[in-house]
Amino acid sequence: MELLSLEHFAGCINEGFSATLGGMDIPFVLVDARPIPNAARNPLRAPFSLLFRNASAFLFPQQTYAMRHPRVGDVGIFLVPIARDRDGFLYQALFN
Repeated sequence: MELLSLEHFAGCINEGFSATLGGMDIPFVLVDARPIPNAARNPLRAPFSLLFRNASAFLFPQQTYAMRHPRVGDVGIFLVPIARDRDGFLYQALFN
């Protein structure tokens, strides 16, 4: 399997991802993808952060989600809920 990098996600801002949880598909939108400045450098990839939004009123738990996107493919992403705004909950994934 190819190691995921920021370049895999950079062109997917404002696009939908589908996560599977308990046999249900849950929609997420990638709202931000950026490098992590001043992070310890990994020789395999530059560290980066992803920010997803889910419009559900339900807060999904911190865990690895099987996520799908037409270009990125099927990937497991560990999401952590970090905030709530008027449009839903925000979830962050860090890759280092």
